[in-house]
Amino acid sequence: MKANSQRVKGKNFRVLHGKPLFRWILDSLLEIDAVDQVVINTDARHILAENGLSESERVVIRDRKPELCGDLVSMNKIIADDIEAVPADTYLMTHTTNPMLSARTISSALDCYMGARAKGAADSLFTVNRIQTRFYRQDGSAVNHDPLNLIQTQDLEPWFEENSCLYIFSSESFAATGARIGRKPEMYETIKLESVDIDTPEDWDMAECVAMLQAVRKHDQELDVELPA
Repeated sequence: MKANSQRVKGKNFRVLHGKPLFRWILDSLLEIDAVDQVVINTDARHILAENGLSESERVVIRDRKPELCGDLVSMNKIIADDIEAVPADTYLMTHTTNPMLSARTISSALDCYMGARAKGAADSLFTVNRIQTRFYRQDGSAVNHDPLNLIQTQDLEPWFEENSCLYIFSSESFAATGARIGRKPEMYETIKLESVDIDTPEDWDMAECVAMLQAVRKHDQELDVELPA
């Protein structure tokens, strides 16, 4: 969790629909009993303190090493540092910039990983967006379809986009590749409303819209509102 960000200034601590951005994913993770400990690797301990967050039995704040600070440092290097410092059987990695990811989805992905790992079917897991649409190269040539035979997009071969929302792996799988995605990964599809990854001001606006929608739905559920048919 960086103090500074390039395109949305101070986004990790900026208030999103009533609470700092970092609290959204942190609160979701702390809802999950299977998550024993949340480790925050950061160069902004003082800003976290200003926002009321300090270390506890389940929250560990690690000060990011100077050589690992900066926008050009590979996340895999930061993960390697955390693995060395915090031994665990299973590592689950996400970002402050994935505020809409729910505890239910995270738990489901964790169950999927555990099941696949037990069967020897996967050594890691990462989340994806399923996309079925017509793609073109920069020169205008078609990539995954025939422009002269326009079949329905739902009948096109699905493509899967890594959405950077969630990664699950072990120290062994990380050691094998030096990366959060192992040699035999499982892909886990997340729904669009939870797959927001805030990189740009437009992404922030999208997250605000989703947060407002969620608040309205929660309010309606609490009131047990019945809409007319």
